[in-house]
Amino acid sequence: QVQLVESGGGLVQAGGSLRLSCTVSGSTASLNAMGWYRQPPGKQRAVVASMWSGGSPSYADSVKGRFTISRDNAKNTVYLQMNSLEPEDTAIYYCYYRTLRSTYWGQGTQVTVSS
Repeated sequence: QVQLVESGGGLVQAGGSLRLSCTVSGSTASLNAMGWYRQPPGKQRAVVASMWSGGSPSYADSVKGRFTISRDNAKNTVYLQMNSLEPEDTAIYYCYYRTLRSTYWGQGTQVTVSS
């Protein structure tokens, strides 16, 4: 079994920064992707950023230049540094861990950006 624990959400003013963390434990695989989705109020969940083990990061167009995803493979942890936050970034952020067989999800963390 695989478990994901997220942290780092909160309330921030527009233009501010937050860093999300997600640590994976359990039966992990050497080839995996880790990343983040988000779900704004009343909207569908959509990818924000992702990164395969040993690969390059990819980002949604809406966050390019503002968000940075990084991984610490030794700690099985993925981070999302969010800068220049905008009210449109308000959402529940979910981390995920994907192997060739399955995808696992964190519990979600709320990010609220006030104008």
